[in-house]
Amino acid sequence: MLRIYNTLTKELEEFKPSEVGVVKAYFCGPTPYDHLHLGHARAFVSFDFIRRYLILSGYNVFYVQNITDIDDKIIRRAKELGIEWQELANRYIDEYLGLLKELRIEVDIHPRVTEHIADIVEFIKVLIDKGHAYVAPSGSVYFDITSYGDYGKLSGRMRAEEWRQEEEFLLEKRNPFDFALWKAVKPGEPFWHSPWGPGRPGWHIECSVMSSKYLGDTLDIHGGGQDLIFPHHENERAQSESYFGKSPWVRYWIHVGPLTIVGEKMSKSLGNIIRLVDAVKTWGPEVLRLWIFSAHYRKPLDYKEEALEQARTVFKKILNTHYVLMKMVKERPIEYKLSEKELKTWTSISRTWGEFVESLDNDINTPRALAALHKLLSIANSEVVTSDSNSLAFKALTTLEYMDKVIGVLPPREEVVRTSDELEELIKLVVEVRSRLRAKRMFEESDWIRSELGKLGIRLADTKNGTMWFIEKRSRYSRE
Repeated sequence: MLRIYNTLTKELEEFKPSEVGVVKAYFCGPTPYDHLHLGHARAFVSFDFIRRYLILSGYNVFYVQNITDIDDKIIRRAKELGIEWQELANRYIDEYLGLLKELRIEVDIHPRVTEHIADIVEFIKVLIDKGHAYVAPSGSVYFDITSYGDYGKLSGRMRAEEWRQEEEFLLEKRNPFDFALWKAVKPGEPFWHSPWGPGRPGWHIECSVMSSKYLGDTLDIHGGGQDLIFPHHENERAQSESYFGKSPWVRYWIHVGPLTIVGEKMSKSLGNIIRLVDAVKTWGPEVLRLWIFSAHYRKPLDYKEEALEQARTVFKKILNTHYVLMKMVKERPIEYKLSEKELKTWTSISRTWGEFVESLDNDINTPRALAALHKLLSIANSEVVTSDSNSLAFKALTTLEYMDKVIGVLPPREEVVRTSDELEELIKLVVEVRSRLRAKRMFEESDWIRSELGKLGIRLADTKNGTMWFIEKRSRYSRE
């Protein structure tokens, strides 16, 4: 039974989607005015773990992630660079989509604000007709928060002094804390036509419109970074529940903790960002995924190169274990019974899978799930490899690959690099020479061969049925 923390209720709740077997999920995407940074990856990858585990648990997940391709920041940055705002947005959208692919994140649909202006206008019309919004003299449209009695429940922020204001609009608002649904055009800015005059959508309205267009009037999961709880998600909730006349609009609000550097949140405003494109080039997407997996999604994750180096070591161990288990399954004959010792190993492997699932069922506790993976790797390398059992190798291999359905770092079996026939024959010859030296008790010479082969990335494992060898798999990414 999956239990997940709901930001709205501040409690761990049993996960029950609105429709049996189907999960409708929405996660706030980027505003493409600059390069993505590592904090974005932390949020997107963390939610990907949740999506993958839901799929592994048997759910059909429909996942929508928006792109805010028109915004004050885009307009401002484009002017600074002397280019059209569309050119700037498209440049960083392309980068974003490419990085998602490298990070192995799959999204079913990426709606863009500029492709849904008509939908946004119609949504605002309904809010006005229902008395939840009003048109100001400038032609801007605002949501009247006094018309919605549950404002502040999601964030717990009700004190006026905590609310951010747009000073230029204060004079035309009925209440200081009303927020813009439609912004009247300013000189030199892009605009679209509406019944209230030329302008463009406010920030919050876009997510309500695009999520409901593709997922309906009830979302099972709405996610984002914790910095979006207020005001963005609070405002989304107010306008959506007012529009649909139902509560809850979202069954489970899920928020990912920040990425920090020396305890400070990574953000462009603080100037302490690490560009995601550089991080992927330096560490590789698999190492980044493992590093992010090491922290609970709701907790801060501090950037430390030592932690990433550790993740790289773990990734190398995963690759090597996967490779040697595949080699055992391919080369060892199938046996039809297991010894008592091998049965205990089989049980131990099954137990690691149980611990992995139990950890993720408890609010997607990835650090505990990672501990279960480490146990599996230890069993595989200390007990399975030395047992020479095809059945145990297959059990360990499939368990590792099922864990990876959530973690997402292994290459597909068909893409695992294999050595050429000629090299295999040469390695077999060297291993045979070493075995003959061992038979003659020439251990110094045989140890030297093992050591030299190890320097070439060829590892040997002496078993009761002879010496087994495999090539250490290496990531294509390296530190520069």
